[in-house]
Amino acid sequence: MKLFALLLLLSGVFAVSAGAAEQSSPAPSQSLFNGKDLAGWTTVNKASFAVTNGNLMLVAGMGWLRTDKEYGDFVLELEYRPLVADYDSGVFLRCGLEGQPWPKDGWQVNLRYNALGALVRGYKTMVPAETPKLPVNQWVKLRIECRGKKVSLDVNGERAWEYGELDRDRGYLGFQAEDKSFEFRNLRLQEIAAPAPAPAK
Repeated sequence: MKLFALLLLLSGVFAVSAGAAEQSSPAPSQSLFNGKDLAGWTTVNKASFAVTNGNLMLVAGMGWLRTDKEYGDFVLELEYRPLVADYDSGVFLRCGLEGQPWPKDGWQVNLRYNALGALVRGYKTMVPAETPKLPVNQWVKLRIECRGKKVSLDVNGERAWEYGELDRDRGYLGFQAEDKSFEFRNLRLQEIAAPAPAPAK
């Protein structure tokens, strides 16, 4: 009888542990770009984007391309390459829709040739660039993680910086158009569930 009770107790512990692990496991990553068209994306202001050879191409213009969906906590991975000298673009994070030609006070990972990887809010640099200028036509891999007020950037698998004072908890993701041509590929996003609030004492 005691052995039976012990087995029941252990099975309950394992069931609870498995349930907790299942609840805490992150959502699978999803592709943000199908390689065929701009489904899931919306062009804002005077920007021109297209699909070429399965890549998302920033053609020209002054504006941005945003996701149709807003996101909170996430891991975003992508590759980009500039196609012209003195290139300039950026990856917008948790942005709103107000502003011309770009989101007002929008958070952005800068892709400008002389400020690669800098974290910018509006026109103000919050974290200086750590990545040296890279050649035209060279693919670069980015990993951006946002959790609550914290954001971090990895460039080609190496940590560039961490920052802990984001002031928006949700918004659109997007690419900035500054009349310089870029290509993007392998856009994948993993949503992270926000932690449950602590119980009241």
